[in-house]
Amino acid sequence: MRLPATLRALQYRNFQLFFSGQLISLIGTWMQTVAQAWLVYRLTGSSVLLGAIGFCNQIPIFLLAPIGGIVADRYNRHRVVIATQTASMVLALILSALTLTGRVRVEHIFILAALLGMVNAFDIPARQAFIVEMVDRTDLMNAIALNSSMFNGARVMGPAIAGVLVARLGEGWCFFANGISYVAVIVGLLAMHVVPRPPAAPQSALRNVIEGFRYVAGNFPIRGLLGLLGVVSLTGMPYTVLMPIFADKVLHGGAQALGMLMGAAGVGSLCGALLLASRRTVRGFGRGAAAAAAVFGACVAVFGYSRTYWLSMAILVLAGFAVMVQMGASNTLIQSMVPDQLRGRVMSIYSMMLMGMAPFGSILAGWGAARIGSPATVAAGGFVCILASGVFSLFLPRIRVDARRQIAEQMPAAQSS
Repeated sequence: MRLPATLRALQYRNFQLFFSGQLISLIGTWMQTVAQAWLVYRLTGSSVLLGAIGFCNQIPIFLLAPIGGIVADRYNRHRVVIATQTASMVLALILSALTLTGRVRVEHIFILAALLGMVNAFDIPARQAFIVEMVDRTDLMNAIALNSSMFNGARVMGPAIAGVLVARLGEGWCFFANGISYVAVIVGLLAMHVVPRPPAAPQSALRNVIEGFRYVAGNFPIRGLLGLLGVVSLTGMPYTVLMPIFADKVLHGGAQALGMLMGAAGVGSLCGALLLASRRTVRGFGRGAAAAAAVFGACVAVFGYSRTYWLSMAILVLAGFAVMVQMGASNTLIQSMVPDQLRGRVMSIYSMMLMGMAPFGSILAGWGAARIGSPATVAAGGFVCILASGVFSLFLPRIRVDARRQIAEQMPAAQSS
């Protein structure tokens, strides 16, 4: 049977295994994300510490992602991903054991969050670059979009399940479920048949890092897309760090409301990812990224001042849709332009902008919430996103011309943005 165009990357056995295993694992990951935030909030009641836990989890990505990019380009990406997923499972089970036995303290959460961030610094570049080894290049755009839809499908289910489990059983069982969920992805990865890539020529690690940064610095379209992504991650996305405060103090809904709010953003993101998966070309993705960043900023600003639960839910659906379109379009454009020998290093810089800027945003959000309040802090971040989108749009004509040329070089049959 022919698969619908939206699902065409699933014709590849390796991608089927990757997709199914990751979907189960990511549901557990989102359960842990929500439960961990609620646990910190329950133990401390501090917006500053909510920001600090986000900082500890994501600052290793900013610092170590360039090294992770070198590893992804030099070594077998398949084996790297197996190793990082196994390490993530061990960390989740340790946090589960500490919580279920009543021994967990805030410092334990900080240490484990930092260790998980170190693992992710190697996992994200390798996993992003590994996608190109599972499908033909003609279906790469669809595979990237389906990968995003998988991530956001889990983002819908995971927080909703976590909200119920935390309210009824406590945070520890969410951490345990996350640890067990990694078994699915590890089994899927071990069942794959991957053709080994030719080993990279041995070079200085420092030279490898410099080469990746030099390529991005000299590539105007990629530099512009990453710049917009970094601003949105720094100023807009930290609204998620303050979500426990909105769920409890602003909307008066508790842990279950936290899960529903996070799930609402996931519903929107899933819709955005499926829209991208239905596309066969990257035409219009540059304009789409700019418009989506502006819409996301407006939604975040409105959410900051909403006092109605269902209005907040609706706003987060649209915000999730917009940010997914921006991030998915940016990822697809960048992967369509970059040569394979630099893919891991460029995707490491992508992860620095996507997740590595978030720790600084988390600290700023926690500090701002303590001084001017959570609503004003979140709204201010939204306005900055709108401004950044306007600046990006001014340079869009040049970005479009350069992107067309580079995509034609890498994918001659593709149509450009």
